[in-house]
Amino acid sequence: MKLFKNMLAAVFLMLAYGASVQAGALYDKVDIQVISDDRGKLREYPVDEYGKKQRSYIAVHDGERYRIRVRNRSNQRIGLVIAVDGRNIITGEKSWLGRKEAKYVLDPWESAEYEGWRSSRNHVNRFYFTDIEDSYADAWGDHSAMGVIAVAVYKEKESGHYGYRQKRESMAAQSRAQRSDAMGTGFGEREWSPTHRVHFKPRKKPALKKFIKYEHRRSLCRRGIIRHCGYDDDDGWNRFWPDDDSDDGFAPYPWRLRHHH
Repeated sequence: MKLFKNMLAAVFLMLAYGASVQAGALYDKVDIQVISDDRGKLREYPVDEYGKKQRSYIAVHDGERYRIRVRNRSNQRIGLVIAVDGRNIITGEKSWLGRKEAKYVLDPWESAEYEGWRSSRNHVNRFYFTDIEDSYADAWGDHSAMGVIAVAVYKEKESGHYGYRQKRESMAAQSRAQRSDAMGTGFGEREWSPTHRVHFKPRKKPALKKFIKYEHRRSLCRRGIIRHCGYDDDDGWNRFWPDDDSDDGFAPYPWRLRHHH
């Protein structure tokens, strides 16, 4: 009897291990990147790199057009709820990354780039980094998730709901100059980007959530997220000759306090 119990426990342990491996198998098989039209893939500075919830920072430029690239390296279809500044990029509505929200669908081993707010079945308006007042979210009075690109990845349960698949990718590059520490994403020029509807029923909970916080490089340097900021780390930076000489000659607010003024 004792031997049987030990064997049964071992079987349960193997089943639990197999379930955990299967549940976590998607973590390293979905690549989510932010691609600049001008600079290519933007380097990430991870906060939480593994597990179901991943977070990282990227340094961006004012007016920079960008796309969100997703590669599905798994053998199953996935659904993607994508939100920029807290707004669903398909419907423009406030997003909670929920399973019932509008989503894009990727087939096994498929890649796609999502480059704008979807304004019709065949068109998007380009993403570009800008100040908050010029952002799409600000037009709706929503500042609840500014400066964050969020992607929730859902495994498929069974056919039933609708999602969208893009038919091809398009690219564009323009620039504009603005200056602000707080950032958002604008509603840029219209581009051809055809889609078609597909059936997709997601599971109740996402298999992966990824959050990418975008800020100016100078802001990430102040916070210590980027350590190599144009000076020699071995000698330290010169406090009497700062690398950024664009100030007005007055004592700046500390980074953590400047958002309160």
